[in-house]
Amino acid sequence: MHQYKPEPVHGTTTLGMVCQGSVVLATDTRATAGHLFIAHKHVKKVLRVDQHLAMTVAGGVADAQNIVDTLRYYANTYKLDQRYPIPIKSAARLASNVFFANRLYPYYADVLVAGVDSTGPHLYNVDLFGSLSEEEFISTGSGSPVAYGILETEFKSGMKIDAAIPIAIRAIGAAIKRNAGTGDGIDVSVIDSNGYRELTDKEKEEALPRALRGN
Repeated sequence: MHQYKPEPVHGTTTLGMVCQGSVVLATDTRATAGHLFIAHKHVKKVLRVDQHLAMTVAGGVADAQNIVDTLRYYANTYKLDQRYPIPIKSAARLASNVFFANRLYPYYADVLVAGVDSTGPHLYNVDLFGSLSEEEFISTGSGSPVAYGILETEFKSGMKIDAAIPIAIRAIGAAIKRNAGTGDGIDVSVIDSNGYRELTDKEKEEALPRALRGN
């Protein structure tokens, strides 16, 4: 008798950019399963770890959520022990170690670890084998080649947050139009000296005209 095995739910396009004293993270909201079956239209792929630290997830949603939960646990433990928030590099290294320790049966996920600490804003990419790299901008997931077309053209080192947000919206929007696994909505989050916050629908609507104009 054939036994049904549910397909894993996947994430799709995410990106991050380092700006003046801050980091912008953006994702689409579609989750797919199997051959691009739309499993959910409103998946959160930007997840707060601590008030100064967040992650994006692409790939297997369940695997990525496991990494997020692990990072939250150790970030809280670090803050209790040291009475100081965990440095962004330490959090990224922890995620890298978790992926590397499971490399023989890897987590099917690719994550961005980003935040602002006493040394400034930081953005790290960790792949499913634990490779760790610090970047000024990066995109992951099935629509990332399209998003890179926008990021590589328009990103400028040291740019202000107000200029970065329309670029992030435009890059995810381009991936939605040209990648079947990306779609439905756009989430944008900002981390700065005031902590983590998600842009409201009104803020995204106000940034949309600039995103469409390309300036």
